[in-house]
Amino acid sequence: MTQDQAAAARAVTVAHTEHAALHQELMARIAPCFPRRESRATCAQMLAGLLMELEDKNCWTLAEAAGHPTPDRLQHFLARASWDEQQVTAQAARWAIEHLDDGDPDHAVLIIDETADAKSSTDAAAAARQYSGTLGGVALCQVAVHLAYATPRGHTILDRALYLPASRAADDEHRELAHIPEQTMFATKPQLAGDLLQRAHATGIRAAFVTGDEVYGGRELRTLIRTLLLGYVLAVRSSTTIITHAGRTLAAKDAATLIPAGAWMRLRTGSGTKGTRHYDWAMLAIRPDDTPDEHDPGHAALLIRRHRYTGQMSFYRCWSPHPVPLARLIHVATSRWRIEEDHQLAKQTCGLDAGQVIRWRSWHRWSTMALLAYAFIAVATAYQRQLDGPLAEHLGLVAIAIPELLRQLRGVVIPDPRRDPEHRLTWSIWRRRHQYRARLCHQRWHTYAETTP
Repeated sequence: MTQDQAAAARAVTVAHTEHAALHQELMARIAPCFPRRESRATCAQMLAGLLMELEDKNCWTLAEAAGHPTPDRLQHFLARASWDEQQVTAQAARWAIEHLDDGDPDHAVLIIDETADAKSSTDAAAAARQYSGTLGGVALCQVAVHLAYATPRGHTILDRALYLPASRAADDEHRELAHIPEQTMFATKPQLAGDLLQRAHATGIRAAFVTGDEVYGGRELRTLIRTLLLGYVLAVRSSTTIITHAGRTLAAKDAATLIPAGAWMRLRTGSGTKGTRHYDWAMLAIRPDDTPDEHDPGHAALLIRRHRYTGQMSFYRCWSPHPVPLARLIHVATSRWRIEEDHQLAKQTCGLDAGQVIRWRSWHRWSTMALLAYAFIAVATAYQRQLDGPLAEHLGLVAIAIPELLRQLRGVVIPDPRRDPEHRLTWSIWRRRHQYRARLCHQRWHTYAETTP
């Protein structure tokens, strides 16, 4: 081992101690949310299980990995135990922000986006055939709106809201079977995003801008964002109507023709494995159409991105209380891709989409635990990158990624799953017996259904 490799190994050993301290700090932060010590212990075991290397992540596999004799304890924890999942989500969000905040509120961006999880049955709460960009079309799925927080230090998902389609909201039988609360009614995705932003604001979470895709570019949400004293950079369709400072009303795609050829600026908007990504950008001042009562008009603009080869354009409505340079608006607009990375990694590493749960509360509790696990690993990764700093560059290493750090923490900070032969045999017998009983129940039901007039 060279001296550089030895130095890297020592840095990793020190980091493991710090990561263990981060884990203990997070568990101490959420401990008051659980009125019983049994539920606190189950939470810790489930959090560890979600970060373990398992083929599947559901109540059965997590309970087996934790050493439980059956999945009853975890199922009770998700469905009936006394604890407030929204309080846990809020505390985890505060904890993550304390570690990701770099001290400059102008650097923080809140990102809204939705993701979908494919389902095989309509029994799951809010599951319906609906469009999802995640799945590439119309499919039977659950859709959830998420709110993420990003700074130069790192990013993570703070909160979520399950989208209840209008057809499901009006289906009394589905509401009863899925235990959907009576006060929960149909709300659009922008309305759910507004609820998430209001919850974040009430929690004390502050940022300079909000960004999101075209779904969230409507006037109602933009007005709400301004009442929360936030700026925004939201994608809009090319047909969106804007009013120029000269008073002309025209579509966004037509407004692009007003920009002189020399006003376009080619700027780098990110780096990938194949190199940097460059686009042409331009900004056109417009009149705001979403000024709340007794608020200052501020500064509104239409931000336009043009592909340097195809010429294809994307459009963003922007607003800020003070003039903002083009480079800052571009940075906010491109920050939206971080939530897509969060969605992918939270599903890959923490089982965000793996919860085989049916009821409304169980879904929210599973997602709370998955986001709790992801917040921990996201903060730990941000800390590791800061610790590596010049050493990684000196050794010619890319910045550590969440999956790579998770590999290092397993067996050190995150316990290994229980895999002794006796425990495995016990669980094999339990699964086979459960499946046998389930098959008998299905057969009896089908026999009854066929003979009943």
